Amino acid sequence: MNKLTQKKVKFEWGDKQEAAFQLLTQKLCSAPILALPEGSEDFIVYCDASNKGLGAVLMQREKVTSYALRQLKINEKNYTTHDLELGTVVFTLKIWRHYLYGTKCAVFTDHKSLQHILDQEGTEHETTPMVRVAQ
Repeated sequence: MNKLTQKKVKFEWGDKQEAAFQLLTQKLCSAPILALPEGSEDFIVYCDASNKGLGAVLMQREKVTSYALRQLKINEKNYTTHDLELGTVVFTLKIWRHYLYGTKCAVFTDHKSLQHILDQEGTEHETTPMVRVAQ
């Protein structure tokens, strides 16, 4: 499947690629990979956004407990990168609120300007409602 992502390689999805995809899906969702959450401590969330969708991984004690992803809505396709990244954090916190509410957790994103936005106090910006949810 990695070959499909290379430049100058024609994208062809056949039986071999489908079998590899199904095997990968099975491995990622099997018991050795997904762990049940234990208690309400040590949660780590990894978030990322692209021009196609939002995705996140919830981990506890270095074990994956859950994945979350969704496609972008039509209006979200016009969002700026930092709005998408912040939207991913909000989406993630809402999805896993039953695990994360009332706990301290670490949230990681690859978008550096989000830290600047989250650190600003008393500043009104169009993303302020999303920042309030994220904090």
